[in-house]
Amino acid sequence: MLEMETELTALKTRLIEISDLNNAAAVLGWDQATYMPSGGAEARGRQMATLAKLAQEKFIDLAVGKLLDDLQPYEESLPYDSDDASLIRVTRRDYERAIKIPPEFVGRFSAHSSESYQAWTEARPANDFARLRPLLEKTLDLSREMANFFPGYEHIADPLIDFADYGMKAASVRALFAELREKTVPIVQAITAQAPADDSCLKRNYPEAGQFAFSELTIKRLGYDYTRGRMDKTHHPFTTGFSIGDVRITTRVQENWLGDCLFSAIHEAGHAMYEQGVDKAYEGTPLAGGASAGVHESQSRLWENVVGRSRGFWEYFYPELQKTFPEQLEDVSLETFHRAVNKVERSLIRTDADEVTYNLHVMLRFDFELEMLEGKLAVKDLPEAWHEHFQADFGLRAPDDRDGVLQDVHWFAGLIGGVFQGYTLGNVLGAQFYAAALEAHPEIPDDMRQGKFDTLHRWLIENIYRHGRKYTAEELVQRVTGGPISIAPYIQYLHSKYGELYKI
Repeated sequence: MLEMETELTALKTRLIEISDLNNAAAVLGWDQATYMPSGGAEARGRQMATLAKLAQEKFIDLAVGKLLDDLQPYEESLPYDSDDASLIRVTRRDYERAIKIPPEFVGRFSAHSSESYQAWTEARPANDFARLRPLLEKTLDLSREMANFFPGYEHIADPLIDFADYGMKAASVRALFAELREKTVPIVQAITAQAPADDSCLKRNYPEAGQFAFSELTIKRLGYDYTRGRMDKTHHPFTTGFSIGDVRITTRVQENWLGDCLFSAIHEAGHAMYEQGVDKAYEGTPLAGGASAGVHESQSRLWENVVGRSRGFWEYFYPELQKTFPEQLEDVSLETFHRAVNKVERSLIRTDADEVTYNLHVMLRFDFELEMLEGKLAVKDLPEAWHEHFQADFGLRAPDDRDGVLQDVHWFAGLIGGVFQGYTLGNVLGAQFYAAALEAHPEIPDDMRQGKFDTLHRWLIENIYRHGRKYTAEELVQRVTGGPISIAPYIQYLHSKYGELYKI
């Protein structure tokens, strides 16, 4: 036993060093997206590639594999859900995946992603797809190269999906999306057949300083810990963590659109509260993170939409918002404002989309990813394909590529494949987790009307956050809800909320 403890300590020491390298790279990435001058882009890409390559080399060292082999008897002697057994099991899963990816590729991909992201920040405002096309073609080649490190897949996207949502494949995501589309399209059609809700109150002039201050106040009351985080501005909101004690978020501000800053901040705070809620004993190990992309997204979507767009939330926060913007909102009733923030309409931008139509945005992108990876859709044809499919699904055509294929950062700062499905999985899981929370604590809606969000926050910490990556998403959903992933709570939530708002 003493020997096993010594080897476990040796493994943890190595893992902390690897974590430090990855977190140093994350600091550089955060800086690039917030404060770095554009002239630093070339060197920053090299710096991040160096750190990514070093971390990969250190992790796939044969000594790590030997430690994992030596620790297997110890792991098997422990309960499955013990911290030590979980650490060894999750590290082995990551290691067996990592040893198939050459460090040279990791460095090459990191450098390319940095270059591509910087180009996107400049090319999107300029509506310049031509500048990004060769970079996106290279991203597609690299994405296929990554997938092919894992031969034997049923679909080329399977390994990429598995990175983010372990255990899921293109076929299982397609099946879930088909079921969800069948259930949600009639709701979309019933609501959009009516006159749209009046959201003009959100489009008045709201000075940036007031929006940012109100957003900070709001997420602090929800439970985001500012002693272990901060909020800054960026082109595309994101969350990044350098440790459990330092989880940062970003938002963006439009002075003629009140919803962007606030709901982006709540969304990212949902991600951050998850990371801040991980058991501190997991610091520096593979357990310190979210169970999957879908589970992570369940928290951002739960706080942003299920909580942040609820009537009870605004019964508490709306008087505070009116104090912040008295001239803009003095003539706007709570009823009008609540309907405005829950307006359902076919729209161009995914991140601005309402809860009911949002998943259609995700499905479109997911289908494009599969077609590109399969070789059925060339990057040069992507803009026009986007316009054609968007017209078919939404009855709209973007006026340019800026609000079309260039709107999302993901393909320009990461892989093509394996990312977008997590957003819709998050919607489904968020509703499923919230239903379980209400079953345990029926008083949660009344608490929120009084500005008390700690009942829900504590339940989420106890049942989801503190476990980090100890359980797979499938295991976690089973433990928390008593069953497998199901769209039923989400569909029930949509029917209940929007049936009342739109009388359908």
